[in-house]
Order: sequence, then C-alpha cells, then structure tokens
Amino acid sequence: MPANQTVKSIVEQVRSGKLTAVTAAHACLERTRTIAQKLNSHLHFDEAAALAEAAAADLRIKTIGADKLPLAGVPVLVKDNICVRGSKTTCGSKMLENYVATYDASVIKRLREAGAFVVGKMNMDEFAMGSSNENSAFGAVRNPWNLEYVPGGSSGGSAAAVAARLAPVALGSDTGGSIRQPASFCGIVGLKPTYGSVSRSGLVAFGSSLDQIGPLTTTVEDAAMMMDVLAGLDASDSTSVKHPQSGFAKALLENPEALKGMTIGIPEEFFESGLDAEVGSCLERAIADVQKAGAKIKRVRLPNISYSVAAYYVIATAEASANLARFDGVRYGHRTQGANLNLKDLYRKSRNEGFGREVKQRIMLGTFVLSSGYYDAFYSKANKVRELISRDFAAAFDSGVDLLLTPTSPTPPFKLGEKLSDPLAMYLSDICTIGVNLAGLPGISVPCGRTKAGLPVGMQLIAPKFNELTLLTGAHAYERATEWHKDQPPL
Repeated sequence: MPANQTVKSIVEQVRSGKLTAVTAAHACLERTRTIAQKLNSHLHFDEAAALAEAAAADLRIKTIGADKLPLAGVPVLVKDNICVRGSKTTCGSKMLENYVATYDASVIKRLREAGAFVVGKMNMDEFAMGSSNENSAFGAVRNPWNLEYVPGGSSGGSAAAVAARLAPVALGSDTGGSIRQPASFCGIVGLKPTYGSVSRSGLVAFGSSLDQIGPLTTTVEDAAMMMDVLAGLDASDSTSVKHPQSGFAKALLENPEALKGMTIGIPEEFFESGLDAEVGSCLERAIADVQKAGAKIKRVRLPNISYSVAAYYVIATAEASANLARFDGVRYGHRTQGANLNLKDLYRKSRNEGFGREVKQRIMLGTFVLSSGYYDAFYSKANKVRELISRDFAAAFDSGVDLLLTPTSPTPPFKLGEKLSDPLAMYLSDICTIGVNLAGLPGISVPCGRTKAGLPVGMQLIAPKFNELTLLTGAHAYERATEWHKDQPPL
C-alpha cells in the first residue's frame, strides 16, 4: 500500500477487493517502524494488537459487507487521552503511566462499527496542556518537515504521524486549538467540530466546556468521511447532541465549487499587529485564491477577540483544576512510594511526582481563580467575556458572512525549546484558535502555503454552530483550487 493513501482510497480498495484491513495494517506498521522513532510520535505501538484489530475489522467487513461500512479497512491513530480498551491511556503523563483503559471511548466504538481499527496511541502534551508538544513526560514530538521544529500541540503526535503518512487519519482533541494548530504546523487538515456534536465520553477531561474530539487527515474529504461517522448523540455524554446535518462527504461531491456565491468574512483583528510576515503573505494569497474560486470578501470586526487568551486561560485552568483533582494517588493515578505518610503528604507527594511543571502551573492558577474572594474577579468575569466573544461571532455571521477566514497560527512552526522559557509567547500561539472553542463553533485548518524555510502555514475557516456542511464544502472547494495539501514531508 503506497504511503500517500487517503481514507477514501483505502475504503474504495477494500470495497473492490484489492485491499484488506490486515494488508493496510502491515503497510502502516512497516512505515511506522522506520519513521515513528525519528518523530517520537507514538507512545504505544503494539504490532500484535494492531494486527488483531485489523483481523477483527476484516471479519466485520466479510460479515456485514464493505459497502455498508463507511470506513471499511481504515487504520486510525488515536491521541493518548482517548480511551482504547486494553491499551495504555497515559495522557502523556507520569501520573497515568501505567493506566490501562478498561473501556472504549464512544468515538472508538463508532470507528470500529464503521469498519476502522486502531493502530497506535499518539504522543501529546501532558493532559493536553501545551502548544508545542514539548510538555509530554515521554519526550517532545518533532515536526516531520524539519526535525528541529515543533509539530504544534497538544495533538502533535497525531498531526506529525498523519503528515508523515504513518496512517491516513488520527483522532485528536481540541480545547483551544489543539487539533487545528498542529495541523497547521504539520501541513495537514485538522477539524474541530461544533461543541457537543462528537461525544466526549472516554476522553480524559481537560476543560469540559471547551474539549472536542476531531479528526486530523490529509484531505478535507477524509475529514468529512470521519465526521459522518463520529458525529451524533451519545447517551453516555450529557453534552452531546444529535447533529442537525448529515451526509458531509456526499455534500462535497455534490457541491465541489461551493465557494461560488459565498461571502467570506475577514476579521481584521487577526491581520493586524503580531502576525508573522510570511504567514501574512500566505494568507493574502489564500484570500486571493478564495476570490478566484468565486467567493466575495467582506471585512468584519470581532471587537472582544483580543480578550480571548486571557478569558480562556482563566476558564480552562479552572476546569482543569477541578477535573484533575481526582488524580491524587488514592482514587486514580501515580502513588508515591514513601512510607509512613499521612493523607495530606500522600496527596502532595503523589501529585508532585506525577504531574509535570506545566500541569502544576495550570492547576495552581485554576485553583486560585476559583478560590473565595477571586471567583467573581476572575472566573465570573472571564465567562462574561466569553459571552461577548460568542456574540461577536454571531454578529459577524448575521451580517451576511457564510464563513470567517483567519490564520490558524500567527507564526509558522518554531524551533524546539524556543518558547519554553516564555509561557506568554507560547500561550499566544493559540490566539487565532481559542475564540472558536470559547464560542463552541466548528473550525478547520487547511494548508495554504509554505515559508521560505519550507515550513507549512495553515488557514483557518470558521462556521456558525452546527454548520459543518458549509465549513467542509468551503474548505474542500479551496483545497481543489490549490495544491498545498499534496505536499509531503521529506522523510
């Protein structure tokens, strides 16, 4: 099986009898053996388990019929904060280094029912806290375009592996840009669905009102095929809803020139100070390409978007403080080996040994903003700002705009270690993506250029809530009009 296979091409070959799930698994595993170590992309790589899963997929295909399985024979990589039964789920942390999941996340169940199978668990920033994938307790992930650069985070392992064609698709999670930003840095497609459209059951929580599972792929059509399977109501997740739309992949085929007649909004705030010159140049060219494809351009304002980073890091850390309280060495997680400890010291030492520096910082900040006397000054105010940002997006769409177009990241990929000593600079890496999570909107990053050094640049499209059809058809039309998605890293 060639390295540049897509989800669509694999399904077509399985349906025609030219390929089996086991054959596809062998091809992925062979490529993984030679490349994954260079990238440090995988945390768990069990060949026997992957082949067993592939054999089970082939049996399902034979029993039910490939034509009835939308992802027949597709190998999938999974970010290591999504539970896969019988596999370690470490969240990139020493705290969960030895935890083996006892159940499948709802998205894993959906994938298997659709004929897909899991071939590996991917490296990530610890508990999804990071923008560079340098916060993993098991080492930094490297960008396949240049091994001296970061792949973005926190889904950096997933993005790097898909970019390197170790598998055609990976699942990631996006709390403030953690699918879209690494997709941009690695030159692939990253889709963050509307909040609630994909079940979070089985995802280890970071920020419960922000987290969303989504796919990383090499094409928009593959992302649409994944969305057809992943989206839907799940009884085990009270925040999930029945998506009002369906047939995402079919819509792309029916409307390949969807940008014709669309009005694309350009939020001026994202194109002012702070945008890297090369990124800006790529985005201006992308805007021109969108116009050539038949779209109208309209300049819009998002007056409160400049407060998104501050609001996000209050809300996200507050929710993280609550969600990670359970990892105390008694209920869950690493337990210190010290003797004769009282309960307080047991908690303190277990958490100190189990959590990395970034996670500790965020837990402490979250605990502070929730504490008596500071709740109203910080957490309550941040949620009011969140509402203002949501209204800004709604006003932009109400003005006659179909989609918003922005950079995915204000900078291209940066070197390993470059921003570790400057947390603020690191946090600002997500300034273009955070607002989408605060407002619960769907967003997608697609490749739109390269820097002089050959590093990828991504363009973000944003749609109103539960309007993935417009988002995906618009992104697909742009992709058809350009060649950037066809580029592969020199590995």
